[in-house]
Amino acid sequence: MRNLALFVFAFFLVVVPAAAEDLWKTVPEPAALPRADESGLAAVNGIKIYYEVYNKSGGDPVLLLHGGLGSTLNWGNQVPELMKSHEVIAIDSRGHGRSTRSDAPYSYELMASDTLGLLDALKVDKVSLVGWSDGGIIGLVIAMQHPERLNRLFTYGANYNLSGVKETVMNDPVFSQAIGMQMTNYQKLSPTPKDFDNFMQAISGMWFSQPDFKPEQLAKIKIPVTIADGQYDEAIKPEHTAELAEFIPGARLVIIPNVSHMGMWQNPAAFNRAVAEFLEKK
Repeated sequence: MRNLALFVFAFFLVVVPAAAEDLWKTVPEPAALPRADESGLAAVNGIKIYYEVYNKSGGDPVLLLHGGLGSTLNWGNQVPELMKSHEVIAIDSRGHGRSTRSDAPYSYELMASDTLGLLDALKVDKVSLVGWSDGGIIGLVIAMQHPERLNRLFTYGANYNLSGVKETVMNDPVFSQAIGMQMTNYQKLSPTPKDFDNFMQAISGMWFSQPDFKPEQLAKIKIPVTIADGQYDEAIKPEHTAELAEFIPGARLVIIPNVSHMGMWQNPAAFNRAVAEFLEKK
């Protein structure tokens, strides 16, 4: 019953006008990113992590972590809004976008270490983190293992173990279209543009075995957390998202209507409003 109550409550947290179409069936291209104040490659854990900084020295920094196969390009609808009141840092995870990778097996713990190493290189002690999918899982790792580095955590479309992934996800046409977009961006950005298949194989090893967080681990998270997802997520089971919010003390559950795993592209206004409300909440 508590799960049901959480869902009923969550649907009223984000209110959007009735849509003229089924947004969750679309894969819109995100807007182009504005010009960054700073960008570059930082040496971290034997690789090079690409980063961009917007509204540098604007205070109250927000770190954006994209999902699997993605890049900084995924945040074109969010950066312009967030940079109005925050310094914004966006990165390409190892092997994604412009970042390089090593032969080390992928793990969320390793990518969390990369993320903290990048913040160290930028001399940023603490951030609020907005993570999508894999980026949200990385955020959970940091919240559990290094809470001193986070002010807040907003995750969208994240799972805490493999039971939360829908068996039909890889056959879903919308999800497949999104993968195609990410592949095109990889070929444009990557220092190894012809290596997508090998990259996909390497990261799939992580997806088929991780994460595996226990409720007692999640219960130790003490920072403010929002667990968010789309009403029609193709990848993550809705009851799993509700469980994740239950396991984290004080976590807020937000379900955005009429969008899917790609909610930040399908309804940027609703997604951005949910993020802004969380970041501004006292």
